[in-house]
Amino acid sequence: MSQTPTVNCPTCGAPVEWVASNINRPFCSDRCKLIDLGAWASEEHKIPVSPDAEDDLFSEDFEPRH
Repeated sequence: MSQTPTVNCPTCGAPVEWVASNINRPFCSDRCKLIDLGAWASEEHKIPVSPDAEDDLFSEDFEPRH
């Protein structure tokens, strides 16, 4: 018999069962999910990139900077 995997809620740390019926996973509740979304929207959470990363991605789309 296998155990249901459990993870910690990224917002509050409460244990969360990783099952398909849990629509909020990996969060414990809709509240914690919305708190995390708000943190991303207000840029409290960020994915680090080099300062020139956008220049590299779009270098052919725009005129060079002077």
